[in-house]
Amino acid sequence: MSLAIVDAREWQNMFDLRTGAKVEAGGTRVEMMKDVLKKFPYPGDMDPGSNRWVSDIALDLIGAYHPRFVFLNYARQYFSIRYSAMDEAERKKMIRDVFAEVERFIGESGFTPIVVGRGGMTPLLEYIDLSKLDGLAICTHWSARYAGLHGPSSADLVRLNAHPQIEMIVEREALLRLFDGGGEDALRQPEYLLVAKKGYAFKTVSSVMRRPVMIHDADDYIPLFTPLGEVNDITAIRKLIEDNLREHRIALIFLEGVGINEFLLPLASCRNGKQWYCHEPGAAQYLSITSGRHRIFDYPAGYRSFDEDSGEKEYPLSGYFTSLPRDTIGEGIADRSIAVGNNSMFMHMVTGADMCVECFARNLSNQGALGVIHRQDK
Repeated sequence: MSLAIVDAREWQNMFDLRTGAKVEAGGTRVEMMKDVLKKFPYPGDMDPGSNRWVSDIALDLIGAYHPRFVFLNYARQYFSIRYSAMDEAERKKMIRDVFAEVERFIGESGFTPIVVGRGGMTPLLEYIDLSKLDGLAICTHWSARYAGLHGPSSADLVRLNAHPQIEMIVEREALLRLFDGGGEDALRQPEYLLVAKKGYAFKTVSSVMRRPVMIHDADDYIPLFTPLGEVNDITAIRKLIEDNLREHRIALIFLEGVGINEFLLPLASCRNGKQWYCHEPGAAQYLSITSGRHRIFDYPAGYRSFDEDSGEKEYPLSGYFTSLPRDTIGEGIADRSIAVGNNSMFMHMVTGADMCVECFARNLSNQGALGVIHRQDK
């Protein structure tokens, strides 16, 4: 059973991660997690201390738990650049600050780094409004480039094919062929995948959150730095880690909102997709890195999540995730591992680490911090 501890500063409660039922448990790792959550309250997604919070918790857990493998995610600069109107000097300072925090962690921990920029940002030019189609269009607030289309009329397809801000329309069968999908992979995939041109984002009836200033760029290549060797594709990162973990304590460090042009370390360009498809910084990109193979069918863009809503969702603390992903590197290695990040849900769901700490925040609303214990037997 995976345990989840929610810390809201004034109180802590413990739950079964899968069911959401309140439970009681003890042990060294439980006390360790309770202590670190109490010691480091989460300051907020856009707070200047948010990235430092990630490093401080990771360093504390390294001293107490002695992991050989660490996942880190630094996201403060992404949320700030996404929603705040900044000039170029302000954005550059924010990027310098996150690299300074990464260097502090590396220097104090002694871990060998693999630093990955998850993709740059570009100004939002305009929304592509899909709310008046005959068919059903679905996208998430965090996806800029992709939307799913279900049951379109002939008139819908004519209109969308002629739309000047849509780059392409991809049929479900073509996407399945591109990523060798089949069988159950097709169940969640929409009939068509809409692909927006750079700078544009889709808007559907479910798009109700605040309007961003900047959105994810469509990056075919993302930056990577490591002294461990060359990596040309994000699916090769896992093997690089496994090949070197015996001789090195390794930290896989993700930088949100950072592309090749903003990367301040010596870099190699790393392929971020396949042919015309590039991963956005979401679950598919994370899982492709941590499992070593492209994982776009677990939670595909535009899938009808409400079809699976039985009123008794498992993993209620984990956002849109409905199951714990398998075949992640933290699950697969025998060594101890931790994950810490200030982008909620991803650390405990896509890394497979023994112990995970992340912000418990939704739509920039700070509800505290979440600690998850997946393994107590290492």
